[in-house]
Amino acid sequence: MIEKEILELRHKLHTNPELSNEEYKTAEIIKKFIAQHHPTEIIEGIGGAGLAAIYKFPKQGKTITFRCELDALPIDETNKLEYKSQKKGISHKCGHDGHMAIVASIAHWLAQKPVDSGTVILLFQPAEETGEGAKRIIEDQKFKSLHTNYIFALHNIPKEPRHRIILMNSGFSAEVQSLIIKVKGKESHASEPENGINPAMGLSDMIQKIAQLNVSDPSNANFAILTPVHINMGQKSYGISPANGELHYTLRTWSTLKMDRLKSNLILLLETIAKKHNLILELEWLEYFPASMVDKESNAFVRKAAEANNFTLTERKTPFKFGEDFGWFSKTYKTAMFGVGAGVSTPALHNADYDFPDDIIPTGFSMFKSIVLNVLKEK
Repeated sequence: MIEKEILELRHKLHTNPELSNEEYKTAEIIKKFIAQHHPTEIIEGIGGAGLAAIYKFPKQGKTITFRCELDALPIDETNKLEYKSQKKGISHKCGHDGHMAIVASIAHWLAQKPVDSGTVILLFQPAEETGEGAKRIIEDQKFKSLHTNYIFALHNIPKEPRHRIILMNSGFSAEVQSLIIKVKGKESHASEPENGINPAMGLSDMIQKIAQLNVSDPSNANFAILTPVHINMGQKSYGISPANGELHYTLRTWSTLKMDRLKSNLILLLETIAKKHNLILELEWLEYFPASMVDKESNAFVRKAAEANNFTLTERKTPFKFGEDFGWFSKTYKTAMFGVGAGVSTPALHNADYDFPDDIIPTGFSMFKSIVLNVLKEK
């Protein structure tokens, strides 16, 4: 059963979404809610709009952090909901409103002092969608000073049976790097392309050769997906043979080591093609999501929590192919991220008609509650 105040919170967050790096009103909504449930301390302005609610218990013990995300997406909502987004072109289409509601739901329980040792941190992180927020959090002295031992997180997973817990032993999500490939030739009159250097053939060559770097089988250790997402060349001026062109890609692998190797091979390939076509090459690296690795000890706590609640478990052999900036935490801390099935008929993440299913809020709460009791020990 979902508590009324948690349901109201989730719907309020959904109605008032904010984009990455702009989530200050969202953080204020969370702060006002948490303050009603008597945290030891609330720390604001972590890594931007981020905030942490601290619940410290009398005896010394481990420190556990439960992390969720504050930001929404630049997507116009198509759902006809009573709590539909009130901001045109912005909506919660990844379920971060639901993740926040789950983490916030722990506050009421923690206020009842269910354990007598250790510390629990409820962390609300900005800018997950751009890959920036988690990095800023771990670099912020306000978070460093909390000395957390473990960091846990979950993500709702559409197309999986509702309430199912999804575990991975290797990692939760892929390493993702975005890239702009810029080339420059020489302009000329369209009637005399021989007097210039048109980038079209070079771009075409790049697209074909880059495609050969794909290893689409997820079970292959050298798995790599290089997805073209945007192309631009010249302008709509039919008397000009253009000089400039751009290709935009996202690269995905299972680890930082594999990503570094892929980038090295790609750079060499692009330099060779640019030289062949007499083009000046410039590379611009954009959004970066490190692979979200899973710590064995932390994952054991997740497994134990699922079993304690009699949730059905699915064990994936490979991570999800999407990016998640939770990977920044796994570079420094013991971490585990797991999936919660959002229903086989639920629209996919980032779709305009997606909406977080409220009835999995108690599932997430039960998982986090059991992790607290397992790590900090029940009274």
